[in-house]
Amino acid sequence: MATILVAADAVWLRDQVRTALVGPGLDVIEVDRGQEVRDVAAARQPDLVILDMQIANMGGVAVALDLRLEASAGRLPDVSILLLLDREHDRFLARRAAADAELVKPIDAGTLRRTVKRILAERASV
Repeated sequence: MATILVAADAVWLRDQVRTALVGPGLDVIEVDRGQEVRDVAAARQPDLVILDMQIANMGGVAVALDLRLEASAGRLPDVSILLLLDREHDRFLARRAAADAELVKPIDAGTLRRTVKRILAERASV
């Protein structure tokens, strides 16, 4: 079973992601604050973290950088990251944050499922 952590302060976005991904073999965990991601990631060790670009007072890029720094210091296991961007120009920030993938909102459910499936398959082959 794959575990996916979704971090977004917008309830509608968490609902959209969960609805697109819910199914056999996937466990979806949700948080609404960027500051919660590190602790939940440490406790639940998700296979993928999906981060909204805007999460309360700690955005997706800051959370992604925090997860990468914690993993490089050995305090967290390495985790795959998918950033949900507000605009096309934000792809630059996603690459700087070492995200494994990024999608620009609004998110198409099929594209999200295919992207998650690809990320999880790449993770399993490593």
